[in-house]
Amino acid sequence: MKILFTYENPLPNDQADAEVFVTTAKYLAPLAPHAWLHAPARSRVIRAEVAALAGMPVLRAWAPAKPAALRHFICGLTLVWHREFREADLVYTRNLWVAWLAVLFRQRVVFDHYRPWPDQIPPLQPVIYRLFCHRRFIAHICHSEYTRGRYLALGVPAAKLYCVHNGFEPERLHTRLPTAAAKARIGVAPGRKTAVYTGRINHRKGLDVVIEAARRLPDHEFVLVGSSGDGAIEALARTVPNVRIVPWQSEESLATYVDAADVLLIPPSRRPLAAFGSTVLPLKVFFYLASGRPIVAGDTPDLREILRHGENAFLCRPDHPEELATSIRRVTGDAGLAQRLGAAARADSAAYTWDARAHRIVAIVRERLDSPPPCADARRAGHRRAWLAECGRWIGHLVRTRSWALPPRDPMIASTTRPAAHE
Repeated sequence: MKILFTYENPLPNDQADAEVFVTTAKYLAPLAPHAWLHAPARSRVIRAEVAALAGMPVLRAWAPAKPAALRHFICGLTLVWHREFREADLVYTRNLWVAWLAVLFRQRVVFDHYRPWPDQIPPLQPVIYRLFCHRRFIAHICHSEYTRGRYLALGVPAAKLYCVHNGFEPERLHTRLPTAAAKARIGVAPGRKTAVYTGRINHRKGLDVVIEAARRLPDHEFVLVGSSGDGAIEALARTVPNVRIVPWQSEESLATYVDAADVLLIPPSRRPLAAFGSTVLPLKVFFYLASGRPIVAGDTPDLREILRHGENAFLCRPDHPEELATSIRRVTGDAGLAQRLGAAARADSAAYTWDARAHRIVAIVRERLDSPPPCADARRAGHRRAWLAECGRWIGHLVRTRSWALPPRDPMIASTTRPAAHE
């Protein structure tokens, strides 16, 4: 199986989508006799750096650096003229435009993305449906069951839709510090409980809920790692003495902050998906699991695919700072509970390595290549009427917010009956 990977943004970069795609490609490449990466790397030095990062030769995409939309458009056009495009057995991409062009030029496609595009950009639904039902469209690798469900609702054949969760690299956790030593290294007083968040610090991540919980826990140190400027969250944090904002860190430094955590936080908020449509099952979940530290997170459908309340994490109601504070204190105040949650998380992480993900994807692709194309599901009654209504809602959202991604009406459909943490 010869695979041509395509990525349309500059590399290397520290964005989550780049990490997911390049790391997936790196672990898939050894499982194929030939693999190439098509990317907009302009100089030989950058191409050599990206090739070392991805573990395969890099084909230069003849595309301008800016604007981004033009770069993506030209990347797709130049892809089909490469000799490797004709030699490959399939194109592996996360770009709908590239997938469409590849199918048009008689190449097979595997699509790998986390976003539920049919819901987020409704006008694309007919195009997505035709593309995904095409016989040369092999499979869509979804990062969550939540996203897979949105394509099933569109009518795409289930045999083309697979949920393969993201992963982590065990090598990142080879050198571990005892909690006390890690706290000393980052300047936390001995014996002081720490709640740590790692990732982008901005208004889209629900971090205001974390800061409000910090107000209720003055005896805990809240360490938020990943700042790249002085935005709204940084300003809010300055009003709470026990919240520390830390700039974006290298992998080595980041591990120290994780080791210093008594609990690791995934902000329990609906807004990353409901307001911005940008986060589904964040990548940090898998690294957190592997760290063996107890996790406190929101009780939301995407996280419940991986995290189980009272087993490998402690879940609380989203957007309730008081319950988040109660949950944190519950975990940090019960050493037995913290140890049990951390041990279960680490045990579960063994199933979520990037290597395991690559082997699952290869098995799926081989099965699909050997199988006849499935028949498309019948479109549901009244689909056109519902589609036009969603298009109207999308246009209104675009005019009001200038955001292309339409958030779902109710992303947290399945409410839990589990008692609240304070009950």
